[in-house]
Amino acid sequence: MPGDRYLLIIDDDPDDRALFIEAVNEIDQTIQCVSSANGQQALELLYKTPDWLPDYIILDLRMPRYSGKRFLTEIKNDNRLKNIPVIIYTTSKSVEESNELSRLGACHFMTKPRNSDEIYYLASFILGEKWVLPERRMGLPDIDN
Repeated sequence: MPGDRYLLIIDDDPDDRALFIEAVNEIDQTIQCVSSANGQQALELLYKTPDWLPDYIILDLRMPRYSGKRFLTEIKNDNRLKNIPVIIYTTSKSVEESNELSRLGACHFMTKPRNSDEIYYLASFILGEKWVLPERRMGLPDIDN
């Protein structure tokens, strides 16, 4: 449908993925959710579908085999993928890690919610924001326009 938005959630925990997708569906049924269990699977999806890009990526950091940080670094070095807003969604509360991920190109860093009310709030916040990539916040030209 025209006007639909797509959200890619990358998280190794199937329960966390399902709860987040359920919250998104309650907030806005026009948003199509796609999920991946790890960064490698998500990259394969993005590379094999060159005519499709998600409007947002929700990314867990702590995943086996292919971490969220590795995934973030990979897409930010790809011209086709680098402008997708990536929101980090993790159990970490490290300010240093948050700053590092921002330098790598993440738009925002959030601690994973502990209950369904917090997940709903998090999804509402993410979907309600107009995300600006870190390099755009610094005043560099917007190459999309």
